[in-house]
Amino acid sequence: MKKNKFREMLGVLLICSVVLSACSTSSQAATTTSAVTTSATTAAAAASSQSGETTAAAPASVAVSDVVTFDEADKAVDWSAETSTAIKLNGTSAAVTGSGAKASGGSVTISAAGTYVLSGTLSDGQVVVDVPDDGDVHLVLNGADIHDNDSAGIYIKEAGNVVITLQEGTENTISDGETYVFADAATDEPSAAIFSKADLTINGTGKLTVVASYNDGITSKDDLKIVSGTIDITAADDGIVGKDMVAIEEGTVTIKALGDGIKSTNDTDEGRGFIAIAGGTFTIEAGNDGIQAETALIVDGGTFKLVTGGGSVNGEVKQEEGPGGMGMQRGGMNATSAAGTSTDAAASATTETTETDSTSAKGLKAGGDMTVNGGTFTVDSADDALHSNSNVTVTGGEMEIATGDDGIHADALTTIAGGSINITKSYEGIEGANITISGGETHVVASDDGINVAGGSDETSEAAGGRADQFSASSSNLLTISGGYVTVDAAGDGLDSNGSITMTGGTVIVNGPTGNGNGSLDYDGSFDISGGTLVAAGSSGMLQATADDSSQATIAMTFSQAQQAGTLVHLQDSDGNTIMTFAPSKNYQAVVISSPELAQGGSYTLYTGGSSTGSNTDGMYIDGTYTGGTKVTDFEASSSVTWLNESGVTTASSGGGFGGGGGGGGRPQGGGR
Repeated sequence: MKKNKFREMLGVLLICSVVLSACSTSSQAATTTSAVTTSATTAAAAASSQSGETTAAAPASVAVSDVVTFDEADKAVDWSAETSTAIKLNGTSAAVTGSGAKASGGSVTISAAGTYVLSGTLSDGQVVVDVPDDGDVHLVLNGADIHDNDSAGIYIKEAGNVVITLQEGTENTISDGETYVFADAATDEPSAAIFSKADLTINGTGKLTVVASYNDGITSKDDLKIVSGTIDITAADDGIVGKDMVAIEEGTVTIKALGDGIKSTNDTDEGRGFIAIAGGTFTIEAGNDGIQAETALIVDGGTFKLVTGGGSVNGEVKQEEGPGGMGMQRGGMNATSAAGTSTDAAASATTETTETDSTSAKGLKAGGDMTVNGGTFTVDSADDALHSNSNVTVTGGEMEIATGDDGIHADALTTIAGGSINITKSYEGIEGANITISGGETHVVASDDGINVAGGSDETSEAAGGRADQFSASSSNLLTISGGYVTVDAAGDGLDSNGSITMTGGTVIVNGPTGNGNGSLDYDGSFDISGGTLVAAGSSGMLQATADDSSQATIAMTFSQAQQAGTLVHLQDSDGNTIMTFAPSKNYQAVVISSPELAQGGSYTLYTGGSSTGSNTDGMYIDGTYTGGTKVTDFEASSSVTWLNESGVTTASSGGGFGGGGGGGGRPQGGGR
């Protein structure tokens, strides 16, 4: 029966707390069982945190080697003419030399375990592997060009394990037509140019080009491993699909797909549906998601260039919260829901349009935990660059991100423990129910909030075909900064927690916002600081500082008029020692500074303007001499938070402007707005 391609994408990721997977060997199964147990415990702890506890459990560290093994059989590339069967393709026919295979009507059927070497061109035919009793098959593509007008070029119908070797120095092509012919109306397989119902491994140093005009490029209904090789795929839908898992050790992979680039799909079997990438070079241009794992996604290394949904320029127009929680379109117009009523954002940190899976255009996406231990990433995505329905953990790697939505989003916990993250364009930079930053270097540019601890989960909308990020605020939600280096350039709130903030170390630099409807610091609970360096320069209308009972001192200065971007703020002690010299990159009317060098009871002087001979990193001047500034005020830091205006020490008003949080978060009396 002839069927045209049915291109509707069905469903979205099921929310899955089981994030690690097993391979076919018993040793891998044992490893995965332990990993799955750990992950489930972590997910439960994170859920408990969202339900009322004050801390979030960090996911256990996991690497590719914990969940998959590339064994000798996966890496076997050698063969000999004496022990293999040669299959010579000759246009519309084929000649078989050896046993285990038969040519008929332009197609070849392999029915016995063994090694088969394919060469030549098949203009309209198919290579079928149909080996009973779990027999293993080694296919060597030795300069083979296989095209089938109405089905898969290679169809692995039954076998134990199949290894496809790309012979060194050869170029091989597998392609299909736009329309498939199936045996009957109940059958929709095969559905890819290379389609396997068995475990499939691709290795070798040759090149494989796949042109999938009907649907997917390479699909395995079991495990799919790529050990090496150069693979170039053009697909009408998805590029590479492994139902139970996709595991990649090395290789050069280029994908142009109207659907997803690389994906796993098993959402029913515990411990499956994951993607694990140890290394390789990946260039993926996808209409939907770049790399999508139904459960866990683990990346240890590799070089990735991902463009999804046409890139960040195609991101949907977002709404931001105005004062009092009213939805505001970027540009200031009041936003309404589909029913024509104003959007209630009081219980949500962000309000965005929903989507179906067919329009999901994320760079890296996981239904379970996402772990990035290394790699170099350039992501230009219409949707989130990194997105998990559970936890995101970054321990290493280098990322350059431009996105039309969130840079990094986790429904539960976002952990940044290392690596370099540069988010050059985003709606919100980093988002999660809880966020922990303990290391690494992170730079964020956001058209709304820079770092947003939102609370709750968007899994309901995601599972139902939407993606609203409508988090419910909770006092348990926490932004924890214990180390690392963070800069934020935000048009909305700089650091925004719908719970609390705790800072014990690291460096945080916030520039913006310039409008009084947002604040550099925004929290509902408290902001306890006991270590690290913090400077936040922005507007004064929603000004909050750190908590009154913090052990590290803070000053919060409000100017009567906005200061021009680049105008230095210089703070020194009574002996002339520099506490901080900082040049905000945006216009500002308020500055919050906290440093271990600030001592409660100490005497200080604040200057503006002037110049410094020190080295400038992100506006922060290190060493050097400060000269030529205008003294604003002398003051004594008599309390944990010292509120200042141009007349000297003042007090903070309660309420913190438009619904400000607790602690020291309030506008100074008598200061500029």
